[in-house]
Amino acid sequence: MHEPTAGRGSELTRGLAPPALLPPTPGQTVGPFFGYALPYARGNELVEPGTPGAVRLHGTVYDGAGAPVPDALIEIWQADPAGAVVGRSGSLLRDGTFTGWGRAETDREGGYWFRTLTPGATEPGRAAFFAVTVFARGLQDRLHTRAYLPDAVPDDAGSDDAGPSGVGPLAAEPLLASLEPRRRATLVTSREPDGSLRFDIRLQGGPEGEEETVFLTYDTTAHRSATRGGPRGGADA
Repeated sequence: MHEPTAGRGSELTRGLAPPALLPPTPGQTVGPFFGYALPYARGNELVEPGTPGAVRLHGTVYDGAGAPVPDALIEIWQADPAGAVVGRSGSLLRDGTFTGWGRAETDREGGYWFRTLTPGATEPGRAAFFAVTVFARGLQDRLHTRAYLPDAVPDDAGSDDAGPSGVGPLAAEPLLASLEPRRRATLVTSREPDGSLRFDIRLQGGPEGEEETVFLTYDTTAHRSATRGGPRGGADA
């Protein structure tokens, strides 16, 4: 979100500290009332039914007790199949533009789904992924994670002996290669028999030893520097 700015000589801001010195606005939980405003009809449909190459991305959101979260909100951002990040505005309901963005609320069983296109890698040799954002009751700020395509990583990505030197794009994917196999597996979708992609999200470790989904933090200072022409920032696990 851009920092607020005020016009020079504004009566409303005269005498206040410069914007750069003001403390950031604290995060606020989005539940349980977000359902009245944030979800919208067909927000989870990035493409029309029957679109060539369409894929269903779905899963369940779980809490630390292993119970489904029935009032979470999931957003995805992604590249198109060619690996291009769409920079146009628009939506499916208005003009059919594929923006690479969608929003879905979970149902009573904690389930969510999107109809979208399979993303392509944004750089040669890198693994393709969906960027995923999670909002839920009790979270003071949204959570960020990634859902990588299963075809882009070795079959043993979840085994104890899988290492960062695996075949394919995994070897060149810094985030995946930096994680232990069990943690890495939480960022990889699974291919269902019907061809859909399953990505379950665990807000905390489960009662049976299930791994918490790896969530990411971003260097916002580096990001601001990049938007002003400085060096580009990155993401940490």
